[in-house]
Amino acid sequence: MTSEITLFVNPTAGRGRGARAAQPAASALRAAGFSVRTVLGEDAADALTRARTAVEGGTGALIAVGGDGMANLALRAVAGTRTPLGLVAVGTGNDFARALGLPVREPAAAGRMIADALKCGRIHDIDLGQVGDRWFGTVLASGFDSRVNDRGNRMRWPAGRFKYDLAMIAELAAFRPVPYRIRLDDGEVREVEATLVAVGNGSSYGGGMRICPGADLTDGLFDITVVGDCSRTTLLRVFPRVYRGTHAEHPAVTVLRAARVEIAAEGITGYADGEPLGPLPLSARCVRGGVRVVGP
Repeated sequence: MTSEITLFVNPTAGRGRGARAAQPAASALRAAGFSVRTVLGEDAADALTRARTAVEGGTGALIAVGGDGMANLALRAVAGTRTPLGLVAVGTGNDFARALGLPVREPAAAGRMIADALKCGRIHDIDLGQVGDRWFGTVLASGFDSRVNDRGNRMRWPAGRFKYDLAMIAELAAFRPVPYRIRLDDGEVREVEATLVAVGNGSSYGGGMRICPGADLTDGLFDITVVGDCSRTTLLRVFPRVYRGTHAEHPAVTVLRAARVEIAAEGITGYADGEPLGPLPLSARCVRGGVRVVGP
């Protein structure tokens, strides 16, 4: 592996934590003997172009500095290549880094861990979700949770998971179950009234909400959590249990598993890794070994 690696930085992540985190992460990597090149961009499209150029040029690793949105953008540069992805997680949710067992909001520690892992060859293949030409590492959200995500992304205060707690309470006022059509692999179409349908490659979203608690990044399958038709009171009582993953035990919740899933519903936008994918219907497939990651 070449000793030259690339830091892919979102300077606005976590209200400026991305810019501040780049320096200690780079210092830790340089102290370990790596040559570090930093990639920014005028906007997301420009940053992605620069990251892809680095990957095509043979960089030893692409290290995304930011949150889940930055990790998602980095996936678009490295998915399907042999270039490993590392994460210096300093965003709001940081669910992908949690799934990989990486430090959160500790950029120097993350830099040291990544440097050690690269030197020792601790690089692993994990699965990715794919929707069209877009990739995701954690969860594709649709329904009540995607509406919460949309509202949470518009909120400037508070930080972290509490933002999504407040957004959830606000969305309850307009809550209505939605008719969904779901197809798993080559099976029959299922029609259900559901509060949400979450397609998990990883287990959590929204800063630690374990919506798909049994999801495994290496089994080639999605865990699909369907929260059925339930009252506002039930949802308010059950949804906080998502941080422990015990919501899956509730009778209103069904967990399915498949390598491919098609979901359709009127008026619902799909989000993956916290980023909007577009309106349903959407078709997702689990790509086994879709990306190499630098692990602890």
